[in-house]
Amino acid sequence: MSSEVRFTDFKSDKQPTWCPGCGDFGTMNGMMKALANTGNHPDDTFIVAGIGCSGKIGTYMHSYALHGVHGRALPVGTGVKLANPDLEVMVAGGDGDGYSIGAGHFVHAVRRNVDMTYVVMDNRIYGLTKGQASPTSREDFETATTPEGPKQPPVNPLALALAAGGTFIAQSFSSDAMRHAEIVQRAIEHDGFGFVNVFSPCVTFNDVDTYDYFRDNLVDLAETEHDPTDEDEAKTKILDSEKEYQGVIYQDDRSVPYSEQFGLGANMSEIPDGAPEGAMDLVREFY
Repeated sequence: MSSEVRFTDFKSDKQPTWCPGCGDFGTMNGMMKALANTGNHPDDTFIVAGIGCSGKIGTYMHSYALHGVHGRALPVGTGVKLANPDLEVMVAGGDGDGYSIGAGHFVHAVRRNVDMTYVVMDNRIYGLTKGQASPTSREDFETATTPEGPKQPPVNPLALALAAGGTFIAQSFSSDAMRHAEIVQRAIEHDGFGFVNVFSPCVTFNDVDTYDYFRDNLVDLAETEHDPTDEDEAKTKILDSEKEYQGVIYQDDRSVPYSEQFGLGANMSEIPDGAPEGAMDLVREFY
């Protein structure tokens, strides 16, 4: 850990309004620890969030932050990182925010491979709007709006990421504090788009995908002989519907971030005074 930065430096003076016991507390703590462990400072960190229970995380963390609109956090994060490559950009969202209305942005953010981190708090339900089935809910998960279950297979976000050319795909459990922070740290340190799907149980509306369920069923890849650089092995794990995995599932050690591919290393956030030469002539052509 950096001698100058502690994870508590990333805590704001605003108290979270999440339900007591919500997995998002552990998810956020791990994010803060990972940022501190990588030597980042709140003044050089930008948090972007979307809509849902995760949406106010930028209020609860001490850094630059923007609370975006539903499903649009990733485009904002992409713009921030490309405009100012010196910032550590972390985008946070939920399964409804990222894999439903934001699914298109998710796929394109993955394939662009911008050097930022995307942490998704996957509780397999819409929590903020009181318990509807989400894209990752089980096929037979009963809710007030789906009393017989959604009757369609859940979205596999890891498979989406791999199919889109993801260079870092991982999964963690918010209650496994040290392991979760370690996995997010590895995503931050990755040269490219670091994606971490976090099992973050909803204690109010989801009585199926609980803390006990994940404790009993998670397989930690660190305790196996899994090779995260082997794409075929990663694909096998990702498509294994019989098990829940924790750890770095796939990492392309040849990853080249978007900005490096296209020579976008300059800080574009520093805008000089006045319009660029010839800009007004261009504007007049349309008026």
